[in-house]
Amino acid sequence: MTPPVSEKSEKSATSKSDAVYRTLKRAILDQALAAGTKLPEDSIGERLGVSRTIVRQALARLNGEGLIEQRPHKGACVAQPSLQDGRDIFAVRQALEALVVDTLAGKLTPQQIKQLETHVDAEDTARANNSANSIQLAGEFHVLLAQLTDNDVLARYVTELVSRSSLILSLYGRPHSSDCAVSEHREIIQALVNSDRKKACSLMEEHIDAITTRALLKGNPEKDFPDLLVAYAKAEGL
Repeated sequence: MTPPVSEKSEKSATSKSDAVYRTLKRAILDQALAAGTKLPEDSIGERLGVSRTIVRQALARLNGEGLIEQRPHKGACVAQPSLQDGRDIFAVRQALEALVVDTLAGKLTPQQIKQLETHVDAEDTARANNSANSIQLAGEFHVLLAQLTDNDVLARYVTELVSRSSLILSLYGRPHSSDCAVSEHREIIQALVNSDRKKACSLMEEHIDAITTRALLKGNPEKDFPDLLVAYAKAEGL
């Protein structure tokens, strides 16, 4: 049975909103959109060929993840977290993600283990190719772990914190060994598979602490966002 026209239209709008959200998120984490850059709904909508309503939905999601700031009567702009914000974010992540691995130790199914290993393989490939999405993939590993707990509240908070810390790393991240985070992720998976709850928690704590110490202040000049968004939009099929 063919879905009603209104249902098709709703699905299309949701798909476009998701694509705009991913386009903006990728541009922010790549620092193509510098911290503090204004994000006018009309300019974004015109450049990406979507309505302001769709842009507004995407911006609301990004605001919920802490990647942008929406100020009354001033519009939205890319968030400008400080290094202290970063330390606070990672401190909370450390506690929540210890709970994640404590929950998962010895409970992963073969399919879930394969899912995690496949994701880490993708991280490895991205880092080897100096891919701009390596930070995003690394963060998504932690989101995936949280989702596997089947605790929706925990997954939601970890997802938000990962987005915020990904922005911190894109702004202040210090170059580090291309395989260090990947190897740390593999060690965490192995500890979970071995049902070693204590080791898994210890590894995650050390991992988050290591990420925190890989940050230092660095700048990035502002760029004209309407034109640069086009390339990101093409990747999302807009």
